[in-house]
Amino acid sequence: MPETNQFKPPQIKVIMKYQIDIGHVKKMQGTIWDKIKTTFAFRKGYGEAVPVFGHYGGVFKCGDQNLVIHTDGVGTKLLVAQDLEKYDTVGIDAVAMSVNDILCVGAEPLVGVDYIALAEEDDELVKQIMEGLVKGAEESGCAIVGGETAIIPDIIKGGKRPFDLTFTVVGRVKRLILGNEITKGDVIVGLESSGIHSNGYTLARRALDTKEWGAEMLTPTKIYANTILEVIDACDVHGIAHITGGSFSKLTRLNKEVGYCLEDLPKPKPVFKALQEKVKDVKEMYRTFNMGIGMVVVLPEDRAGTVINIAKKHNVEASVIGKITDKKGVWMDYKGKELRLSFES
Repeated sequence: MPETNQFKPPQIKVIMKYQIDIGHVKKMQGTIWDKIKTTFAFRKGYGEAVPVFGHYGGVFKCGDQNLVIHTDGVGTKLLVAQDLEKYDTVGIDAVAMSVNDILCVGAEPLVGVDYIALAEEDDELVKQIMEGLVKGAEESGCAIVGGETAIIPDIIKGGKRPFDLTFTVVGRVKRLILGNEITKGDVIVGLESSGIHSNGYTLARRALDTKEWGAEMLTPTKIYANTILEVIDACDVHGIAHITGGSFSKLTRLNKEVGYCLEDLPKPKPVFKALQEKVKDVKEMYRTFNMGIGMVVVLPEDRAGTVINIAKKHNVEASVIGKITDKKGVWMDYKGKELRLSFES
């Protein structure tokens, strides 16, 4: 049945032609998880998997310690780097995408490895990529202990200097945070993003002129390690979410039994305003782009001020952007109307 009081602005061709079907992606992920969890029985004792499904990292036991591992890439933001012929920041993005994800389960990054795939030997390109990787590792307190460089011209194609880049991180779980403690009355504290970060670039590259917006589009993903780790030590955190692919729609991965009401999101930065002028569809904007919020922390209302103060100490702006309700799903107040962002039901 149709939702009542829903804001349904018109779509334009850029959305219809290039927007990824996130609902379809979620179904594929479900199929992947059905296969992955059958492998948990392959390892018992040291290194045994912890049954944490569909979260921001894979958890496993090493003795009495829980560790987490996660891998991620930079996606088509690499094509913006090629357009601008600037490759010394995308390594930061690669580290950030994995590090920020494991923070969401309460983990401190320890070590990581990179994977660089090239169309041909390119010393200068690799040098610039490594500069970003090292910078990202420094910002997150993570040591890069190895990696792989592959020359595969039959696969790596497209752009001026084709390459792909991913980073895998291993972290130590300080306190396992999975969202199951989230309850009605908790508040949602949002931490500012540095820009688009590393999601939605298939759409953004077509909606924005890189001559005008290229430098803004290439701004590296903010790494939240110092802020989030201090927050975990200081507060009774109930849930943490990295606002990446699917944006706010994926808050439900923390806990599907509650609702996430977004009431006071920040005023969008110019780059998001420029995107919205082309995309038009407000709902898809908030289900594709972070819209100025890179991470969220869910915790009791009386601890929100602590999070905001810790963030400020680390030069990160933060504010209360919503609350937890008993109405399931993710909801946003847009110009007095309720906009549903989640894909459930």
